[in-house]
Amino acid sequence: MAKISNKPITIPQGIAVSQEGQVLTVSNNKGKLTIDILSGIAVTINADSVVVSKLNDEDQTRAFEGLIKSLLKNAFIGLTDGYQKTLKLVGTGYRVAASGQGLTLNVGYSHPVEFQAPPNITLAIEGTNLIKVSGFDKQLVGQAAANIRALRPPEPYKGKGIRYEDEVVRRKAGKTAGK
Repeated sequence: MAKISNKPITIPQGIAVSQEGQVLTVSNNKGKLTIDILSGIAVTINADSVVVSKLNDEDQTRAFEGLIKSLLKNAFIGLTDGYQKTLKLVGTGYRVAASGQGLTLNVGYSHPVEFQAPPNITLAIEGTNLIKVSGFDKQLVGQAAANIRALRPPEPYKGKGIRYEDEVVRRKAGKTAGK
């Protein structure tokens, strides 16, 4: 067994952790996140740390222990620093503009595409081709970025589309490359 599983998770300054039944609540002035405690897992909240332990030694319970620890650490990071993903529009005439709480995207369709931001997600635009998705919930930030990317995923021949800033699109040769 790894020794890291026995270590407590320290609670950052300004964050409150409480447990009500099988639900763990992590909150501060930015917001509140809830984590469902899975079966076979016990959570002990101390003054400055949280201890996650398993009640038995089954494989699934050990996996759940690691999952709960990761979710708890992600909640702490999200409520202190926040999460951010950057999307880049690549293509001639591809641009984005702000419209209220959402975005208006021109990505090669005959009409502009509207995207509304989910609650607790902030969309910021830099220039006409960069979108910054930020928030305190890691899962929501990733899902919102994936939903925007799904409006026009990058294609392999010219590389046009919406991609993550650090994403590398593998390019294919066209049908005339073999001649």
